[in-house]
Amino acid sequence: MRPKKIVACVEAAVHQPINKGLELERKLFVECLLSPESQGLRHLFFAERKAAKINGLPKETRAKAIQSVGIIGGGTMGGGIAMNFANAGIPVTLLEIDEQALQRGKDIIASNYGITVNKGKLSGAEAEKRLGMIRGTTSYDHLAEVDLVIEAVFEDLAIKQTVFKQLDAVCKPGAILASNTSYQDIDAIAAVTRRPQDVIGLHFFSPANVMKLLEVVRGDKTSDEVLATAMDIAKQINKVPVLSRVCYGFIGNRMLRPYAREAQLCLIEGATPEQIDRVMENWGMAMGPLAVGDLAGIDIGYKARQGLSDEEKGDPRSYCIADRLVAMGRLGQKTGAGYYQYDPASRARSSDETILRVIEEEATKQGVVRREISDEEILDRLTLALINEGFNILEEGIAQRSSDIDVVYIFGYGFPAYRGGPMALAENRGLKKVYARICQFGEQFGQQNWTPSALLKTLVTDNKSLTQWEKEQA
Repeated sequence: MRPKKIVACVEAAVHQPINKGLELERKLFVECLLSPESQGLRHLFFAERKAAKINGLPKETRAKAIQSVGIIGGGTMGGGIAMNFANAGIPVTLLEIDEQALQRGKDIIASNYGITVNKGKLSGAEAEKRLGMIRGTTSYDHLAEVDLVIEAVFEDLAIKQTVFKQLDAVCKPGAILASNTSYQDIDAIAAVTRRPQDVIGLHFFSPANVMKLLEVVRGDKTSDEVLATAMDIAKQINKVPVLSRVCYGFIGNRMLRPYAREAQLCLIEGATPEQIDRVMENWGMAMGPLAVGDLAGIDIGYKARQGLSDEEKGDPRSYCIADRLVAMGRLGQKTGAGYYQYDPASRARSSDETILRVIEEEATKQGVVRREISDEEILDRLTLALINEGFNILEEGIAQRSSDIDVVYIFGYGFPAYRGGPMALAENRGLKKVYARICQFGEQFGQQNWTPSALLKTLVTDNKSLTQWEKEQA
């Protein structure tokens, strides 16, 4: 543990002569400097700064001035997005379907500011000032002169297209029309407007007023000026922007699918929720995958799956337990029970034997003979699932660079910063070892879920590192 070395230095300062203490301090400093943790954090330092740079963007491209913003949807996400702009001193017009929904949205924002004030992180006067930057409306007409509109409505393509048709009719020429979608097709949204060059994805992460990551999703027709503006405004509202091309789930949520798949498969094959979450949290993840599911709401993934074909859904074993919990009304923390039971007052989680029965029943239905699964297997299956999909994303050009993928997972998904991110982890572990382990899983569990990325295979065959490959592509 690196922090313990600091304690050792303090002890040396108290108990040893100064020369001996300085000698120890130098020795421990060098150990820390050469440690994997140091390497990972230094990688992240440069990756974060590089992520805001758009490859191929002409130097003369100028960002538009954003002096006012409209937000469609006053729920938890929309309210959090509004707070980002109010905090930066940019006036916001928050639109909701009716006065009741609008008041509910305003109350959420006021509550969030109140919590910050109670923690002593913001003065009451400053909170009132920021609240004053947000005005509410139920009419699209009040968005006619804003410079940027961000839609944050329900994740349904038809609903979003309806919203964008209205924005196209109302908003002034040159206004940027953005969607906060987590996985919908930005090009399909842009197609219903007469100004697809002004349409972009701005995917905030929940809670939007706290999380640092902002996925900027570039449509086929998004203009360079709009891209430059998105990157510029991200900095103004204190976000870390990463550019993504259009695909289902973009960078982060696309990679989350195989990660979540392996968590569910480990669960039905023999692990418990506690074991899976413990392994990932002890390794450094902010939360284990099943605890995250309970926090976000198990029904979120369930609703997203309803729009997919059976082929797109994948192996039924990877979602049957979650579907069963939704049918039981166990949606996670918001209902007091999901993969765990939750204390109504503190939300502290505890084990629940009901879940073990559900897992065993679903395993029997799917013809799965449960077995003992080691911590090492759980860790490898979850992290290598992320890594393999990361290579696919890189090969397809969805992400500009491998370090962008690392930034997404550290700032958006709780990946431990000192490990550098999934792609840095692959490089540090050794691509040959990563490839060999994925091939082993393919033989053990089937090629359907464990086909090695073509890019990864090529790099291993050519004996190249990821860093070398990216330099050749530049």
